Amino acid sequence: MRVPPASPRATVARSIFTAILAITASTPASAQARGAVTLVRHVRVFDGLTVIGTRDVLVRDGRITAIADTVVSPAGATVVDGTGKTLLPGFIDSHTHAFGDALADALPFGVTTELDMFTVPAEASARRAEQREGSAASRADLFSAGILATAPGGHGTEYGMIIPTIAAPESAQAFVDARIAEGSDYIKIILDDGSAYGRKIPTISRATLAALVRAAHARHKLAVVHVGTLADARMAIDAGADGLMHLFVDRAPDAEFGRFAAAHHVFVVPTLSVLKSVTGNSNVEKLMNDARLAPYLGITGKGTLSATFRFNSSMSYAAAERSVRLLREAHVPILAGTDATNPGTAHGISIHREMELLVAAGLTPTEALAAATGVPAKAFALADRGRIMMGRRADLVLVDGDPTTDITTTRAIVSVWKGGVVLDRAPIAARIAAQRAPRDGPTLGLVSDFDSGKPSAAYGTGWVISTDQMAGGKSSATMKVMDGGAHGSAGSLDVTGTIDAGLPYAWAGVMFMPNTRPMAPTDFSKAKEIRFWARGEGRTYKVMVFSASKGQMPLSADFVAGPEWKEFAFPIAGFGGIDGHDIMGVALTANPMPGAYHFRVDDVRIQ
Repeated sequence: MRVPPASPRATVARSIFTAILAITASTPASAQARGAVTLVRHVRVFDGLTVIGTRDVLVRDGRITAIADTVVSPAGATVVDGTGKTLLPGFIDSHTHAFGDALADALPFGVTTELDMFTVPAEASARRAEQREGSAASRADLFSAGILATAPGGHGTEYGMIIPTIAAPESAQAFVDARIAEGSDYIKIILDDGSAYGRKIPTISRATLAALVRAAHARHKLAVVHVGTLADARMAIDAGADGLMHLFVDRAPDAEFGRFAAAHHVFVVPTLSVLKSVTGNSNVEKLMNDARLAPYLGITGKGTLSATFRFNSSMSYAAAERSVRLLREAHVPILAGTDATNPGTAHGISIHREMELLVAAGLTPTEALAAATGVPAKAFALADRGRIMMGRRADLVLVDGDPTTDITTTRAIVSVWKGGVVLDRAPIAARIAAQRAPRDGPTLGLVSDFDSGKPSAAYGTGWVISTDQMAGGKSSATMKVMDGGAHGSAGSLDVTGTIDAGLPYAWAGVMFMPNTRPMAPTDFSKAKEIRFWARGEGRTYKVMVFSASKGQMPLSADFVAGPEWKEFAFPIAGFGGIDGHDIMGVALTANPMPGAYHFRVDDVRIQ
């Protein structure tokens, strides 16, 4: 893929990245990499942009130190036979949200770098510190936008994190400077009113968009823009954005769209994997069940990969494919990004699907490989990675076969090196197999009857308060065991509190976690239902189930509790079709309607 010369604006905006990456490149190799020497012999080499033929590649102290027809093997080197195989740069996923264990989950699939587009700044800073210290060999590296720029109430404010927002162009420079002070590597901007998805949400104005782009460039930072529609994409490009972080599915692009993007020297991350999911066309079964990948897909990844969006709107995935073709014809740099961990995606594994979708949209396999390696390295000025070149980091993936003729060959991974350290994938596969292995769960039946006078349970943590304060809300709850329970029993759990009006997804109540480790999955695959007695004020309450395979979002069902004790039963399969093998918690809460609430619960059973 030919990359057009950068505009003066983009050159200035990227200059600081060269300095940052020069610092990164000079950091010490990990303890494992120091002194380690690996020679890959007779291997087809894709260098990040093109195939350079069959070569020997030498790695020493975490760096590529020789690429030649023949390299003399140093004493003590680990020699790998590359005959019939292809050596690739480590994959770069150019659009992710790297919470929790995402970076460790990504590495077994060959993703050695993730470009995060919204995460907690403190977490991103901690990850970068580990990278500087050379202690991140067991996970992908991270670069991050930190907190994104969005309007009050706009996209990005709905996830339970209280974040700063921007309402006027006059605030742009202060907003950008605050993100840089937090450690943002680039500035992510939201331009999306939800209309493409049948929603209506606030978004920034054209003037605020332009001011944010100028503010980012004034500090030599890239400005990348999340867009929802074709009109948004054109507005972002016209405002001087360096990159689009999605394509659009509201309508097909006009014939001039590719040339328009090329004239403004923008790069594009289509995120076809998530657009497939948004339009109801995920079709991830082959990916999920591919024997070359499945052993490294944990229960959380499998859950998010199989999840779907629920938008009620007319959208066209074909519009995104046409956009890719137009951009390719105009030589616009196209970058592979998945938007993991959104429904229909998972960290690491989805980069293989993204490359496959790019090929289906018109890229050659070689161009798709470049979209996941050399092209993002250039677009984000990651000067030490993305290419197989002398002096570059030895972030490498060895696959069996030739992915330049069949892009799905990227899934046939033989070895992954991160900074010259080979990843032992066998223990990862063993751990995941153990997660899936049949095992005895807790004894089914009674969880709590509260007759002891304590909020205890037959196993796990006992009952604890759960409110939206962990997500920045102000809802409250108190609990205590009271005399008198359902059907004349000795005691029941009394729950009172207030639901705050500040969050649309507010909650407050009590929660039981079945494992002695908080929020660790427990096998209830032999159970059929959750059953309990409750009484309340005649309002609607919720029972929420947390399942590891469904990520961090609870699955919920409503119940109405009046002044008389009533028994409620909920089939476990009714919570998003789960089978109960990885339940992390069960909560009983008031619903989001603001105001005071009160309910009692008794005789809780999982049976």
